[in-house]
Amino acid sequence: MVFRWMDLSDWLSYRATGDDTRSLCTTVCKWTYLGHAHMQHVDDKFSRDMEACGWDDDFWEEIGLGDLIEGHHAKIGRSVAFPGHPLGSGLTPTAAKELGLVAGIPVGTSLIDAHAGGVGVIESVPQSEAEEDDKDAICNRMVLVCGTSTCHMAVSQSKLFIPGVWGPFWSAMVPEYWLTEGGQSATGALLDYIIENHAASARLANRAASQRKCLMTYSLRFNISEISVFELLNKMLETMMVEQKLSYVAALTEDVHVLPDFHGNRSPIADPKAKGVIYGLTLDTSEKQLALLYLAAVQGIAYGTRHIVEHCNANGHKINTLLACGGLSKNPIFIQEHADIIGCAIILPRESESVLLGAAILGAVATRKYHNLSEAMKALNAPGQVIHPSKDPKVKKYHDAKYKIFRGLYEQQLSYRSMMAQALS
Repeated sequence: MVFRWMDLSDWLSYRATGDDTRSLCTTVCKWTYLGHAHMQHVDDKFSRDMEACGWDDDFWEEIGLGDLIEGHHAKIGRSVAFPGHPLGSGLTPTAAKELGLVAGIPVGTSLIDAHAGGVGVIESVPQSEAEEDDKDAICNRMVLVCGTSTCHMAVSQSKLFIPGVWGPFWSAMVPEYWLTEGGQSATGALLDYIIENHAASARLANRAASQRKCLMTYSLRFNISEISVFELLNKMLETMMVEQKLSYVAALTEDVHVLPDFHGNRSPIADPKAKGVIYGLTLDTSEKQLALLYLAAVQGIAYGTRHIVEHCNANGHKINTLLACGGLSKNPIFIQEHADIIGCAIILPRESESVLLGAAILGAVATRKYHNLSEAMKALNAPGQVIHPSKDPKVKKYHDAKYKIFRGLYEQQLSYRSMMAQALS
């Protein structure tokens, strides 16, 4: 009875243009489409209204959904194109009126939100590196799209099958490259949970609100940003570091360790039954104790990213540079801890809203201003601040020790799970 099955981004482009051409991004990453079936259609002029050739009809028959094959896969996508391909005749008069825009504006084939972030940031490298005419250069980078969850996007010229990591997906983000997609199911959501469920949370929120109120009179005149709970926690950690005469803020959490798998582990362990662990709790309900838990959770997330990077590199990738975007990338402690823990520089893009830039790049390619997505990315991506890891060997030694504990917390969890399974058998 269903007329069409569509992912959100394909639905939006369909509503905008009336063209039901699907994206290699959504069909490959979210469905079962074999993107590499289009390897012979790399040239843009052949990708317009391409008949879908990557559906596995035997699979649909085997699982009892053979009706999806009918009408040349009309319900799930009979036409599939590379991201950024121009759709229909652009914005329809109806959609243009609803959006307050002009009919005929080009609309490009879509990307999933995190993948749009990847397109919006992966070429945001310093000019010296950008000038290299080397197709392998982009393969040494990983994009962290950091929000409620975090997606870890890396590309390669050859297909790399990595246990516990999604992919490889051909042309699902950058055309002609295989996409590897790692992920952490709860990052920003985990920090919110840690803060909001602590006894000191209400006091801290009230203090942030009162400071915001004091600034309101001056903010328009002096462009003072609002004070957030995260800024208060970051300032508190800096003060605690000075008070305790420590040389780096990370040392505050020597007795507190967090395994951030509160919503299972997506990558690289791929264990939906994994649980979160907080080691080092006391009866302290102060704001300072909340700051320590918050910092330990940030570190736990960064150790999880280190685990993903190391796992990808052990299976064929050569990642040595990280690029970060999304809400969490605007938190300086979050980014610095990631740089120190993973041991490589993290580049922040000049454009802070990289997902929106990635979407705009699709539109720019659809206008034919750029020949392809790679050309548009190189033209429109730009680097901003670069955060380097600490050069202090004590910082590395400290994080190496905590990382070992981080890995051990999961191993212990498996042991305890086995013990309880035996007890219940």
